[in-house]
Amino acid sequence: MHKRAFGPVAVVGASALLMTACGGGGATTTSSSTTSAGSASASASSSAGATAAAPTTMSTKDAARDANADLVIWSDADRAPAVTKYAQAFGEENGIKVAVQIATETRTQFKDATKVGKGPDVVVGAHDWAGELVQNGTVSPIQLDQATQEKFLPEAMAGTKFNNQIYGVPYAIENIGLLRNTALAPDAPKTMDELVAKGQELVKAGKATQPLIQFVGKKGNAYYSYPYLSAFEGGGIFGKGANGDYDPKQVLVNSAGSVKGGEVLAKLGQQKVLSTNVDDTNMDQLFDTGKVPFMITGPWSVAPAKKAGIKYAISNLPSLEGGSEMKPFTGVQMFYVSSKAKNAQMAQEFVTNYVPRKDVQLALFEAGQRPPALKEAYDEVSAANPDIKAWFEAGKNGSPMPNIPAMNAVWEPFGLATADIISGKAQPKARLDAAAKEIATNIAKG
Repeated sequence: MHKRAFGPVAVVGASALLMTACGGGGATTTSSSTTSAGSASASASSSAGATAAAPTTMSTKDAARDANADLVIWSDADRAPAVTKYAQAFGEENGIKVAVQIATETRTQFKDATKVGKGPDVVVGAHDWAGELVQNGTVSPIQLDQATQEKFLPEAMAGTKFNNQIYGVPYAIENIGLLRNTALAPDAPKTMDELVAKGQELVKAGKATQPLIQFVGKKGNAYYSYPYLSAFEGGGIFGKGANGDYDPKQVLVNSAGSVKGGEVLAKLGQQKVLSTNVDDTNMDQLFDTGKVPFMITGPWSVAPAKKAGIKYAISNLPSLEGGSEMKPFTGVQMFYVSSKAKNAQMAQEFVTNYVPRKDVQLALFEAGQRPPALKEAYDEVSAANPDIKAWFEAGKNGSPMPNIPAMNAVWEPFGLATADIISGKAQPKARLDAAAKEIATNIAKG
């Protein structure tokens, strides 16, 4: 890391420095930890011979960068403290003032603020934003040498690319798998039929209230429904072009394989294994009663289960009859560099030289409890934490969430279709045909 002198060093505390509205009328809220975080940042700045910027407020819209900082990073609240720690060190090494700001609706705020020159230099976000951000001209390619790329898990690097170009440096990966209550189901089912049989047996014996919990909801959920399609040859959302990228012209939600997946969803609905009454507002609570043997979910459900005293284990999604193992989408969390960064050189240097560090990756893991993207960090964490290894293994055969802009046309039509199929309102083929037509029309409209 080269030492540079761009002025005094000052890093504002992540929970203290929040966003200021750049337009009128936006409602604002103040962080409850403003005082302590502000004191911490003032202390850090004082030791570097500078005065910390005063804590500000957070706006849910019209967010703007801290105009007094040389380098601005936007992050979600969970990751912000860890990002701040290393942003402070980076600022001190390079003689610049770095501000870490918390975004509430990061994707939208980043696009809107960047258009008017008030966006950050670096933003922390999901890999599936990439296509839209590139299309809107709001992010720059990342210059990551081959040696550094090889330090990351292949699954993580796969998610950073759009049109064969790297647009982010990854720090975590995530996916769904099967969480089970080992007091009710000590063994992991290999097939969905086995899972249902075990669950129904427990319900009949009065030990369980339902066989399986999965987010469906009244409007459906494409993310949780996709694995049923992926278990069959040719099933999925989009096909891929010759370059390996998802092709928006190849909509697969009504392919023969996808229809087979839809038929499984219909059967599970008829058996009352899946229900549109289950969504993200009650799925954890239902499982954490200790009266449900299985839940299809992600790492976010582990903390509530632990708090409820549930003895649990994590395993791969089961196989479907006539198909193969259900394969989830994998998500990659990463650092982007704005195409309109005020300090593009420093932004690139932070994401390419700091984010790939083991200590940074471990700190971000502690904040989010997702498998680290860096091989060295993943190896250390998985050796000590069997949950992390199990989540990673559950997603090993998965595919990166499509990061093409056309995916925005998929979520609602496909989700609604699966809700109708599960509830019995529609037959799988006809409903998926209708969804595919709607998706294709929406993509054509742009």
